[in-house]
Amino acid sequence: MANRPVHLPMLDTTQRKDAWWVGPALTVVVLLGFVVYATFRAFEGTAYEWRAYLSPFYSPFFDVSWAKGWGLRFFTPAMLILPGPASFRLTCYYYRKAYYRAFAWDPPACAVGERSAHRYHGETRLLLVQNLHRYAMYVALVFLLILWKDAVLAIVGWKDGVHVGVGTLVMLTNCVLLSGYTFGCHSFRHLVGGSVNSYSRAALGNVRHGLWKLVTVLNERHQVLAWASLFSVALTDLYIRAVASGAITDARLF
Repeated sequence: MANRPVHLPMLDTTQRKDAWWVGPALTVVVLLGFVVYATFRAFEGTAYEWRAYLSPFYSPFFDVSWAKGWGLRFFTPAMLILPGPASFRLTCYYYRKAYYRAFAWDPPACAVGERSAHRYHGETRLLLVQNLHRYAMYVALVFLLILWKDAVLAIVGWKDGVHVGVGTLVMLTNCVLLSGYTFGCHSFRHLVGGSVNSYSRAALGNVRHGLWKLVTVLNERHQVLAWASLFSVALTDLYIRAVASGAITDARLF
């Protein structure tokens, strides 16, 4: 008699023996930690630049002095900037799986019962906004270009000429990881070649096929790049904040 699939109607019903709950728990801790830190920095409004270094939370920089005239003394440039890249991560295909499992426990892991039985409606109702991911990608590409400009200025934007310090390497590393995450996006992969049925017949087929293969390499590592770039953004801001506040000294390499 063929084995039948096991029905797992309740959360505590599972045949898994491993600590499957560790992954969702860590996701909650890391994502909440990032949200708390980013919110704190958005309201802090200080120590976001030091000479040629500019925090990714405050790039591109906007003059919001007008907000004081409206009685919004708490308003900072980061409040205008962070919603852009946040929209890309919030609607990201990988992050959807991560926070659906971690926060909604729907389901919390493979082969683990859901909280309660329900009908699946996809992302056609409350989460309809998730379908904006392909458009959020274009926003992310704009911010990525701006961050690369900041990284270049962290090398050539000094009064005494070319300057490469630890902060420069931190900003460059952040840009590399963000590029890998952004260009490995499922929507970007579809944009460059996923919609082509036959590369030999498509315009610029060979070029698009080459790009598609390159993006596929990044796409296969999308989960790793998603987390690495999340940490790199926070750590880049933290480093620049520490230097700007005088907590540490930026070491000049050459």
